[in-house]
Amino acid sequence: MYDHLSGVLLGTAVGDALGLFMEGLSSKTIASWFPSGIDRYYLLGNIGFTSDDTEQSALVAQSLIRYPDDYMKCTRAFQMSLLGWFCRLPFGIGRATSLSCLKMLFGARKTGIRSAGNGAAMRAAIVGVFFHDDQQQRIKFGTSLARVTHIDARAVDGALFAAEMAAAAYSMRQLTDEDARNMCFDAALEVVNETSLRAALLTAYTLFKQQATIEDARQRLGCSGFVNHSIPLSAFVFLRFGGDSLTALQTVIRAGGDTDTHAAIVGAWCGALHGEQGLPQELINRINNGPFGPSHLRELAKSLTARRQGNMSEVPVYSWTLSLARNVALLPLILSHALLRIGRGGSLRP
Repeated sequence: MYDHLSGVLLGTAVGDALGLFMEGLSSKTIASWFPSGIDRYYLLGNIGFTSDDTEQSALVAQSLIRYPDDYMKCTRAFQMSLLGWFCRLPFGIGRATSLSCLKMLFGARKTGIRSAGNGAAMRAAIVGVFFHDDQQQRIKFGTSLARVTHIDARAVDGALFAAEMAAAAYSMRQLTDEDARNMCFDAALEVVNETSLRAALLTAYTLFKQQATIEDARQRLGCSGFVNHSIPLSAFVFLRFGGDSLTALQTVIRAGGDTDTHAAIVGAWCGALHGEQGLPQELINRINNGPFGPSHLRELAKSLTARRQGNMSEVPVYSWTLSLARNVALLPLILSHALLRIGRGGSLRP
């Protein structure tokens, strides 16, 4: 189980870091800038840096380690961890999460925002694999954790779908062909009750059956940070290309838009299905090994595994001083790339 828990966290990290530089760019701009494909990091040389997708997933993992049997205490622990994380000036943080953290800062009890963004979905896969054999716990924990920041039904169901897809992928880990991914989708779709998201997911499935290209899928499904775009697009790519993790990540990034989050979601599902050994090792090795780096994520996976086995385990924590220093040091670089994207036809908003 450890290999697949670490696979979820490291798959999230690789996708997040690989797609970060392209966030907000159109598919045409990405094709123009990277005609030979995307097989390395670009933000700072060939070093990968993670953003909110990976870091919030790690905070969820920390909270599960602390309270694996009590969803209310787990949710409260996540809220407190999220607030501390927010105070360390993270980059890439979404509007709904920012507003939720501000509500926490001022002592609000109900902190979720009526937003249909993809922030809750991007961190949900680890819940799925941790509770892979207990759907009731997946739904209970998944709903409560999603509503910390997002209370719109589309956002909550998107998070539940992401967790269910990861749980099914882990359960079918011995079957890595297209039929296995097909079964993952069927199982995950059962928890989606919100009609518009369900319809978009069924469109994604139809496109997969038609063997559509990523360009066709992007045009039909959308590629923004709206959860009704993010989850169906990610599902299409996982169904169509998830047999090879690197191909799946490269393909979803080529669609443009919210590239880091889409790649993080696809990477998490690939990690749940293939385990860490099925992820691109060279890219894992090139991720900055500071806060929320590979070493920290593997320690979280070890502690999650111990908790699943009924053993007590210390909660791996990140250095808040190093995290703050890194975020402050990288802020000018992030801003300069944002301006570069705008100047060359990109956008801060996909």
